[in-house]
Amino acid sequence: MTYAFIRHGQTDWNRDLLFQGSSDIPLNDLGRQQAVEAAAVLAGGEWTAIVSSGLQRARETAQIIADELEIELGPAYPELSERDYGSLEGTSTEEALLRWPDRQYPGAESIESVVGRGRAGLARIAADYPGENVVIVCHGTIIRYTLASLAGRTLDGILNGSISTFRVAGDGWDVLTVNGQPLEPLAERD
Repeated sequence: MTYAFIRHGQTDWNRDLLFQGSSDIPLNDLGRQQAVEAAAVLAGGEWTAIVSSGLQRARETAQIIADELEIELGPAYPELSERDYGSLEGTSTEEALLRWPDRQYPGAESIESVVGRGRAGLARIAADYPGENVVIVCHGTIIRYTLASLAGRTLDGILNGSISTFRVAGDGWDVLTVNGQPLEPLAERD
């Protein structure tokens, strides 16, 4: 059973480096093209289902990929929604980082909550699609921190339209790729 996390395609707010969070911002034309490109990378795989967050940028990305792969679009999972940044949504990420370099944004949902939702969403998807290979379209922060918790290490940011893959490995998870690149093994410690 293999899963692919795909970050939704670009929106105007992504392009302008604004916090989106739970704000329901649509894809732009580049974002739609990124969805088509992601589908091309997935083509030929044995994907049997595609699900997403309920936010329109994720649903539209998922619908484009589903159409390209000729797979019926599955349900939206509220657990997969992006981190709620509260009053920071719509503001410049550069400005926020200058004010809060530790990324402890006032009024934002905690990373622990984001990871908890991400892992709960994965558990629901695994229960809903037992033994199937599932494409999951959602958002950068939830993908980044959920994958980091599965991999047991810090990960860099997740790019719009990128594909990160992972699978069930015994009682845990094995992260295979992040942003389309193999996840390098952790260095051996002496």
